[in-house]
Amino acid sequence: MIARRMCSVRYVALVLSAVALIITASSLRASAFTFTAIDVPGATATEAFGINAAGDIVGFFTNASGAHGFLLSRGVFTTIDVPGATATEAVGINAAGDIVGAFSDASGVHGFLLSRGVFTTIDVPGALQTDAVGINAAGDIVGFFTNASGAHGFLLSRGVFTTIDVPGATATVAFGVNAAGDIVGFFTDASSAHGFLLSRSVFTTIDVPGALLTEAFGVNAAGDIVGGFINASDTHGFLLRRGVFTTIDVPGATATEAVGINAAGDIVGAFADASGIHGFLAE
Repeated sequence: MIARRMCSVRYVALVLSAVALIITASSLRASAFTFTAIDVPGATATEAFGINAAGDIVGFFTNASGAHGFLLSRGVFTTIDVPGATATEAVGINAAGDIVGAFSDASGVHGFLLSRGVFTTIDVPGALQTDAVGINAAGDIVGFFTNASGAHGFLLSRGVFTTIDVPGATATVAFGVNAAGDIVGFFTDASSAHGFLLSRSVFTTIDVPGALLTEAFGVNAAGDIVGGFINASDTHGFLLRRGVFTTIDVPGATATEAVGINAAGDIVGAFADASGIHGFLAE
């Protein structure tokens, strides 16, 4: 889509009664938001991925020295670099300010948790690489990993990893988790890529009407879901609220992705225009 993140993936076998449903919207409305661009000073590209109830925003940026995570809180940018890493991405943040993301070093790609100033590495056992991307108020973490069998989602709760695989999928990525434990992400199959919602052990497929592919990235406490889709015209963000899709396009952008949403309905993501790649806040 806009820029390929440091991706990885993983599964451990959730015994689920999985039901795949297609969400159809009564309309695909145009967005009516107020947009604010987010650009880390001196960066060559910036992407915003997560936002919490306090309005703190995390993401990553690139500059001459490489890729770095960032926290934007009360108008102040703070750089996030895992010690010893060659690249760092901050992706999710919860109400307590705990941050998850991924980093690369000489041994590969790993997830991380940054809590109270302390970094903890997250590696799914047996994985070739691990990305942590979402965290809720309870500290439950979701993400994805790769192993010999492919790409899988995971939930890390109370120190226990659970693999998430959409039935029939060739790859699964878990990306967001809310306070109720609902998980969103996307999966691939023989036809395309599709978003999914995993709630109370039931999978629901999310396909934006008319889209060539759909990816779900974030979910808030109210169950509002954001993500991105591609259709014949370009790449767009979306908000799915009460069964209705709303398209999110930053004015003047050639491509838009919505990645995170908080309890107030504030949305963050990334867009591309003639000048490069930028983060955004939509209110």
